[in-house]
Amino acid sequence: MRSYHYTLFAAVITVFVSGCGDKTSETTSAGTDDSSITMDAPPPTTVDVHVHPTEGPHHGSLIELGNEEYHAELVHDDKSVTIYILNGPATEAVPIDAKEVTINLLDDGTPEQFKLAASADAGDPSGKSSRFTILDAELVGHIDDESAAPKLMVTINGTPYRGELAHDHDHAGHDH
Repeated sequence: MRSYHYTLFAAVITVFVSGCGDKTSETTSAGTDDSSITMDAPPPTTVDVHVHPTEGPHHGSLIELGNEEYHAELVHDDKSVTIYILNGPATEAVPIDAKEVTINLLDDGTPEQFKLAASADAGDPSGKSSRFTILDAELVGHIDDESAAPKLMVTINGTPYRGELAHDHDHAGHDH
């Protein structure tokens, strides 16, 4: 009776292992050698198919909106702040019908709000804008301050989004 259980166990393991072997060869990309994959090795790490750029097309800092449904790009110099609304991969402008976007931050613990007006970029259709700007030295002075915890508020196609403006040490003092 005992050898029957060992035989049954060995048969189940053989079926299980051979089943896994078929799946491994199906998911292996073309041109790779299946013989290098062993059953004891963990499955290959999946590669994230999303490309995550480190800066936007205007060389500004990226702000994630939603679950990467959109991105915003923050560009500023010593006089103005500009926000560009971009697609999920942060490669193309997304003109929206908003008249303004808002940046909320803390100034020495006091909440402040700054409205950036629509300033249609070249190529934006009439009545829509992918670019929003403000000339405000106070905002410029706080935009890179970690303690200010700046957040972007924008509504795109009726859906409100909020994004954290990451502090960028390399941005201070750059003219864009």
